[in-house]
Amino acid sequence: MQTGEIVTFFNKTGKYVGEITACHPDRYLVKTLAVLKHPMQGDLHHPKETDVAFFHERKALAYREQTNIPLKMVKPFDGDVPDYTESLRDAFNKLYSELKSSDTPFNQRSIECLDNILKEYESMYSL
Repeated sequence: MQTGEIVTFFNKTGKYVGEITACHPDRYLVKTLAVLKHPMQGDLHHPKETDVAFFHERKALAYREQTNIPLKMVKPFDGDVPDYTESLRDAFNKLYSELKSSDTPFNQRSIECLDNILKEYESMYSL
């Protein structure tokens, strides 16, 4: 892959569409263009658990935010790049609905985090 290519990539537990802006031997620098899957909340090392030292609140990468991604986490993207705001709204709502479908302590804690994140998204992206 090379600079300028449109790709999908994973960052933590989120999935995105982006543009490669730089190539390095072990990673790509990728500019975020859309959100395909909103990141999960909580501790990555203890998924679905609430009794952890710090329950992380994870926002999606911002529009045009650049991040370094290992080569193996980047794949070619085929299709039209979704609008960032619409893709963020769709990914957020999908995760929120999945969490609401089952009343567990982890889901309740995740929903609390997402409620806080939504306030920021509303001010930044008019969701």
